Amino acid sequence: MSIITASVLGLAAVLLAVQFKSKGGEYGTYLIMAAGLILFFYGTGKMQIIIDTAHQIQSYIHINSVYLTTLLKMAGITYIAEFASGICKDAGYGAIGTQIEIFAKLSILAVSMPVLLALLETLRDFLA
Repeated sequence: MSIITASVLGLAAVLLAVQFKSKGGEYGTYLIMAAGLILFFYGTGKMQIIIDTAHQIQSYIHINSVYLTTLLKMAGITYIAEFASGICKDAGYGAIGTQIEIFAKLSILAVSMPVLLALLETLRDFLA
């Protein structure tokens, strides 16, 4: 799916949801959620390309696999959290969407701690 197809799908869903708003707001919300899920699963399909490229980069540079795994985890957390937060905010539950975003930020911070510790250890070795 190209960006043009994804954009057309999203715009069509929004235009249909606007039409349903006068008849019943919940139908528009369901339509937006369905379009969002379709785009979400096509987006996760692109992750395979990113993973393959990351493994190819790892074979060229010979870096520790922990760093690439951490980077991919952070990208996945961000993608899923933004999707879920957007759906919650569109449905009128902005407080839950904000809580999802805060939890995602804390999760990214927790996942990145081993990388931060490795960086600090490297700095300590250079300064010693």
